[in-house]
Amino acid sequence: MEAVVFVFSLLDCCALIFLSVYFIITLSDLECDYINARSCCSKLNKWVIPELIGHTVVTVLMLISLHWFIFLLNLPVATWNIYRFIMVPSGNMGVFDPTEIHNRGQLKSHMKEAMIKLGFHLLCFFMYLYSMILALIND
Repeated sequence: MEAVVFVFSLLDCCALIFLSVYFIITLSDLECDYINARSCCSKLNKWVIPELIGHTVVTVLMLISLHWFIFLLNLPVATWNIYRFIMVPSGNMGVFDPTEIHNRGQLKSHMKEAMIKLGFHLLCFFMYLYSMILALIND
């Protein structure tokens, strides 16, 4: 059972790594003026909810399977994703808004957030891989 939990977590983490790289590439395209702000924000906002669900599912799965360290490691990022989604001002297109993305350095902060998430998901990937191998050996 434990191996199944970590296999699912590993697959979910791969999807989250892909999304982080996609966010970085799309934001860097906007920074270099290869795409316009509206196009960039609509592409990114489409993936905010799947990212939120993917990360929250893994966090809850670790809570249910009583892996406390991994749960506590994932909890701040899951909480941040939920907070960011809930605190979208009314009238905005979503988490990424084309009228505000160039104001007050939001583009740089979105880029930094995507880089931090990429590093976090890479760390989690190797942690899940190690835990999966241990679970398979012990079963």
